[in-house]
Amino acid sequence: MLEQLIQLDKELFIFLNGLGSEPFDAFWLIITKQLYWTPFFVAVFYLLQRKIGWKNLGIILLFIAVLITFTDQITNLFKNHFQRIRPCYNEEISGIIRVVKSSKTYSFFSGHAANSMASTMFIFLLIRKYYKYTYLLFLFPLIFAYSRIYLGLHFPSDILTGYLFGGSLGFGFYKIYNHFSNKYNW
Repeated sequence: MLEQLIQLDKELFIFLNGLGSEPFDAFWLIITKQLYWTPFFVAVFYLLQRKIGWKNLGIILLFIAVLITFTDQITNLFKNHFQRIRPCYNEEISGIIRVVKSSKTYSFFSGHAANSMASTMFIFLLIRKYYKYTYLLFLFPLIFAYSRIYLGLHFPSDILTGYLFGGSLGFGFYKIYNHFSNKYNW
């Protein structure tokens, strides 16, 4: 059963990775870097600040920093424990996939997917009551994490596991934030 899932994962990766083409490589290399998402983050924080004020925004930014640090460190523990080779180095498929970027770290599970989903879930839960189309925030982790498949760095199961893990942590941190927010009237 596990062998079949791994094979399906590889086949889905080959399909999704194969959708790419050289003229779009530079675009996806930009998409995969967090720095280029700064205008998006600033816009989201601006919308959040308008509803909750500067003090609460500072507290939320502190929670997000801890959330991302925690998510990233747990992700690294999983990567070092499972030591799954990235698709770009997988000898079985390396000759038939597009490798746009490589990394020497392990693949399972995606830190990009986990961190982007954790922060998005946390922010979504905070501002959903203020804005009608808040669910559109989830386009960020979808696009951001797909870039990792496009570039040849992660299997779909790495992304999906990262989403599940990150979403759970984002929800958990939201609950912790709510607890302290209610206790101290932030």
